[in-house]
Amino acid sequence: MTNMQERFVELWSRNGGARGEAVYADLAQRYGELLRHYHTLGHVHRCLRYFDLVRSTIPHPDLVELALWCHDVIYVPGAGDNEPRSADWLRRSADDRVAMCERICEMILATRHTGVPEELDDRFACDIDLAVLGAARSRFLAEGVRVRSERADLDDRAYEMQERRFLGSLLARPRIYFTDYFHTRCEVRARANLTWRLGLETPESQ
Repeated sequence: MTNMQERFVELWSRNGGARGEAVYADLAQRYGELLRHYHTLGHVHRCLRYFDLVRSTIPHPDLVELALWCHDVIYVPGAGDNEPRSADWLRRSADDRVAMCERICEMILATRHTGVPEELDDRFACDIDLAVLGAARSRFLAEGVRVRSERADLDDRAYEMQERRFLGSLLARPRIYFTDYFHTRCEVRARANLTWRLGLETPESQ
């Protein structure tokens, strides 16, 4: 059993879930689909590293962690319902056994990043999902290449337009990160990365 599998099964079982190994096998198979380059178990692993840094400050850490494990379990490039379908996967897998399943589903839906979540748990889930935007420029660029690789259905111009809409919407927020921890840790660098990616830097800022 790998460290990731062991971690998931222990978490799943601790929160009332049954058949943890079988659920993990299904989850891992989905994250391992050939079309994926960014939305993989590697992304989950990176999210868990950020999660571990702030676990003690999250009101309901087990619920947030389960949301992070499941938020991209269903991923169809370009589909607008990946998060709702991921929440449905969790409901089916939980089979009415996992505690607070609907709250976890709410956090999964929050990772659509379409608004400001009211609950602190949801804010942590969103911030952790976007933490890579505040990484070093080289890593930010590498992760962007992985995201681009998943959209072979789009030519470069169409992809650029879509990317600009999403990144521009984040940059237009008063805050990219909703929690104090990630705002302090990632906000300045994320804004610099997005400004650079969107070609908005002035000569004086370069």
